[in-house]
Amino acid sequence: MNAYEPTPRTPLEQEALDHIWFHATAPAALRQPGGMMIFEKGEGCYLTDNHGQTYLDALSGGAFVTNIGHGRKEVAQAMAEQAAQLAYVTPYNFAAPSTIKLATKLSQIAPGDLSRCFFTSGGTESVETALKIAKQYHWLNGDKKRTKVISRRGSYHGSSFYAMSISGASHDFNSKIFAPLVPGVVQLPSHNCYRCDYKLSHPGCGILCASMIEKAIVHEGPDTIAAIIAEPVPASASIYPAPKEYLQMLREIADKYGIVLIIDEVINGFGRTGKMFAIEHWGVQPDIITTAKGLTSGYAPMGAAIASSRIAAKFDNASGRESGLNHVISFGGHATAAAAALKNIEIMETEGMVQNSADMGAYLLEGLNELRKYAIVGDVRGLGLLTAVELVQDKKTRAMFAPEALMAPRVTAKLREFGVLARTFQVVEFGPPLCAGKKEVETIVDAMEKTIVWFSKEMGIPLH
Repeated sequence: MNAYEPTPRTPLEQEALDHIWFHATAPAALRQPGGMMIFEKGEGCYLTDNHGQTYLDALSGGAFVTNIGHGRKEVAQAMAEQAAQLAYVTPYNFAAPSTIKLATKLSQIAPGDLSRCFFTSGGTESVETALKIAKQYHWLNGDKKRTKVISRRGSYHGSSFYAMSISGASHDFNSKIFAPLVPGVVQLPSHNCYRCDYKLSHPGCGILCASMIEKAIVHEGPDTIAAIIAEPVPASASIYPAPKEYLQMLREIADKYGIVLIIDEVINGFGRTGKMFAIEHWGVQPDIITTAKGLTSGYAPMGAAIASSRIAAKFDNASGRESGLNHVISFGGHATAAAAALKNIEIMETEGMVQNSADMGAYLLEGLNELRKYAIVGDVRGLGLLTAVELVQDKKTRAMFAPEALMAPRVTAKLREFGVLARTFQVVEFGPPLCAGKKEVETIVDAMEKTIVWFSKEMGIPLH
């Protein structure tokens, strides 16, 4: 049976539609065939729905989360043991051993001197925390005018008001509905070399996108800028790794003007790009790094903002009430979530999943690059098990498909018919669990090729 033929809804499906407010999805879309899926079981790289159909999960739970794969009983056991002993204590001035051990572990594996962890419930909260750390750091330095944040168009940093305000992806959409957004955000073009806002090509561009950040800082007034925030590989819309010089230039600019450099690794971190943290590919030391998702591989809600010893020292050496970070998250550092994170990281390390991400990511990119022969494949890019295929109406002009072509939902649906769960916005995104092997990679490439052939014919475009 075609997975997209209308079928009568089960009572469970109707209950979901009636009572769950699904995130960022229109109710009408949920009611279409395939618009909502209920999964009852996960094992390794595969998910099984309530109709008994099994799919290759090429999105790690749908949002690049389940890095170690589904169904790891060791993590469930670690959580059960911790919850039975002590599930929770407040993060104000209490701590559990599992939380302490996790903070110590993160300080050992994070780049450079990142060593002080503020735990959160997820990625949005980690970003919100990092921004507040940066602002209060400057306040303690006496730089009370440093309130502005430099971010990039095409980025995504979360859904709270502050995180949404610095996000470049869907910024116009957010502005229309939720304006006024948080003030003091300066957005500039990102490092998307395939769709350069300046119509230049790397490396002849001189990394103008980074240079323009410095020009914006000078224009705004360096003494008004608190932080620069950047993802090494923006992943929520288009997936494009930064040029080799870009992040180093951001580090130099931040140092020159006394600005806090925040690297957002909510998606990039914990092996997703073939390094424990993506920033390691560029050899750059952040002041703060934000994490979530792969920290626990989704087995429990948790994130963290990890600050450098220099940033932490400013708070440690200050006096009075203002020396404490004026920020609290009730479930930050949750003891049971910390136990899940510790076991998750242990599995990554003992099973070599970070290296496997590098190896299988290279294999996946090699396979997808072979699809460039098709006329609608404009670009293929990625790093580790975080890859994208950009489909275009015209390869020479790089023209996108018109909205009425419904490229994104149709391509996503067709891939699902071929047994692969992926996501399509401007690009088709793939990010399977880090335990994926050649079999899973080849399944993804095969399904993508079949979908390209199908969609080309549907659109009346020659294959080559």
